[in-house]
Amino acid sequence: MTVSAKPVYLLDFLPDDWREAVTPYVDPAVVAALSSFVVEQYRSETVYPRKQDIYAAYRLSPLAATRVLILGQDPYIRPGQAHGLSFSVPPGVPVPPSLHNVYQEMREDLGVDPPPSGDLTAWCRQGVMLLNAVLTVRAGNPNSHKGRGWENITDATIRALNARADRVVFVLWGAAAKAKAPLVTNDRHVVLRAGHPSPMNPSGFRGSRPFSRINAALVAAGAPPVRWSPAMPRQ
Repeated sequence: MTVSAKPVYLLDFLPDDWREAVTPYVDPAVVAALSSFVVEQYRSETVYPRKQDIYAAYRLSPLAATRVLILGQDPYIRPGQAHGLSFSVPPGVPVPPSLHNVYQEMREDLGVDPPPSGDLTAWCRQGVMLLNAVLTVRAGNPNSHKGRGWENITDATIRALNARADRVVFVLWGAAAKAKAPLVTNDRHVVLRAGHPSPMNPSGFRGSRPFSRINAALVAAGAPPVRWSPAMPRQ
């Protein structure tokens, strides 16, 4: 994203397929106000992720290939962690506590070792979109960009996936994510709800078996399962 004499409009930086799909569902005035806010925040504050990673979830998960959406809240707030994908961190970065709990659940659900790092881009390459409801955050301040307009774009993303003819599995962890369930109105899709995997949440996530349930929903619709871990057999 480059600041120029022309006002920045954040939808202009979405990949073409996603921009076309979400545009009917967004409020241009909200996006314009959000765009001004985000530009000013990057100019005056330390903001995560890097500007070039804001739309990483969309670049790695083309609309036509997306078959699972795992919805997070907002990016990680510590240096080096956020790279535009919910729950994921770049290679070499220690696995954060929430993702550690996700990995523990994967081990119990599937009986396999989780990926060797916190980088989940291999999931994205299989049609798993790792989207946060809010795509930027001020360093050290969780939810600091909540309510500024990102939700208009990410809700539009859910609505665009809801319009898909093929099954999409929507994975909603935590109260904020579960509040998005009414956006999924097409009965061809599947919505899986559970508590947030944060260690601050003592119950509601562990034992929810999300990985096997996602794959069962995909297979029931004639789609191949996701290979969540390198330890899983290839399909």
